[in-house]
Amino acid sequence: MGKKKTDKPYKKPLIKRRRPNRSIGGDIAIYFVLFLIAIAMVFPMVYAIEASLKPLDELFRFPPKIFARNPTFDNFSDLFVTMSQSWVSFSRYVFNTVFITVVGTVGHILLASLAAFVLAKYDFPGGKLFFGIVVTALLFNGYVLSIPNYIIISKLHWVDTYWSIIIPAFAAPMGLFLMKQFMEGIPGALIEAAKIDGAGIGRIFLGIIMPNVKPAWLTLMIFSIQNLWNNRASMYIYSEEKKTLVFALQQIQSGGIARTGQAAAVSVVVMIVPVICFIASESQVLETMASSGLKD
Repeated sequence: MGKKKTDKPYKKPLIKRRRPNRSIGGDIAIYFVLFLIAIAMVFPMVYAIEASLKPLDELFRFPPKIFARNPTFDNFSDLFVTMSQSWVSFSRYVFNTVFITVVGTVGHILLASLAAFVLAKYDFPGGKLFFGIVVTALLFNGYVLSIPNYIIISKLHWVDTYWSIIIPAFAAPMGLFLMKQFMEGIPGALIEAAKIDGAGIGRIFLGIIMPNVKPAWLTLMIFSIQNLWNNRASMYIYSEEKKTLVFALQQIQSGGIARTGQAAAVSVVVMIVPVICFIASESQVLETMASSGLKD
């Protein structure tokens, strides 16, 4: 009798992993280019921060050095001393800027979202024409519209008030365009299912639409804060007690050579809020953009 064949141990088949069609040298080149771009993006911010920490003798040194050898906060302390000597308190300038920024940003996001919801999910006579006007408005620079805007604001008696800055921020066309493009990606079946379950328009808007377009309004929030925080408002606001913080700080920058250190500190104070808002929102924007895509 022949010998019985012994069972061979089962071997798991090898699965070949798909590799990208580029060499290791190509990967190194891509990372190197990205590294150079990252340095170019970060360098102005690092240089501004280091300049604000330099004493006056280092600020006038040639050739200039990137990093401060003897870092100090004297420029910031001198800046606050100069601001405290103004007949309008520093806190008043801060309040004016924060009030304009917060109210303008919240109103812009809310108004743009409501209008975009109607344009994206409802058909009505003149809807396409209205959106075409919004798209056309994106072609015009703010400086081109400054004279018509001033005439309208003057007719409404909003000159030298906060509303001369806040109300135009509500109607910025970029917000409406951005929100509408995102809302068009939400399936209509999702809204119809919510209506069948008994949800009203308000609940659909707040509970379904806004969470699913979170990347859009977070991005819009960053742009709005940057625009309003850095707005000097000198064209519409004349009373010193209503001036913005950026306007007051830039007046210090024009104080001559003696205030060079304070001018360097002003640059950091002006950019710190938009940068913090961007860093705080960046991860949420990337996460929601990767996980909230919906299609019909």
